[in-house]
Amino acid sequence: MAETEGKQEPISLDGWSSLNDTIMGGNSRAGCRVVDDGLLLEGELIERGGGFVSCRSPRLQPPLDLSPYSALQLDLDGEGRTLKIAIGCRDGALGLTELIPGGLRWVIDVPTNPNGTTQVVVPFADLRPTVRAKPVGLPLRFDRSGITRIQVLHSKFGDGGNLNPGFRPGPIRLLIRSIRALP
Repeated sequence: MAETEGKQEPISLDGWSSLNDTIMGGNSRAGCRVVDDGLLLEGELIERGGGFVSCRSPRLQPPLDLSPYSALQLDLDGEGRTLKIAIGCRDGALGLTELIPGGLRWVIDVPTNPNGTTQVVVPFADLRPTVRAKPVGLPLRFDRSGITRIQVLHSKFGDGGNLNPGFRPGPIRLLIRSIRALP
């Protein structure tokens, strides 16, 4: 990538798709689609039997190199929900974590304002490794040069594996206005 001092690198929202708790037997229904203002996730979140809806990028091939950057900035209309940002990357373990169902993800919880747009900055240094909402205690390193997927979720589980105090089942309408990498 080019010189990054003071520059923001936009992350494309094209090709993103929904991934919901139905993959594990849940009943939530939500879809995401590109609209004039960004990427819209809307549907019905049902806690019983699952408890999450999300939008995720396609698998990034080749992986996205964000090594010159230190954080992501997301502009979100999140209805006051606490969202989870999950990032997949090369794991430094010869790709072995990709063999784990659900894969290893680097996550952080982010609160949103009840009205309007929330600007969230996610420093890469603050991300924690998890597998299926459970913290991983292995000495792994987040690889900014090998981002393979970005996902925005609303889940009943927070980034530490505990219940998300900002979780709210029912109708959901989440607008991801933009995602940018920050120096």
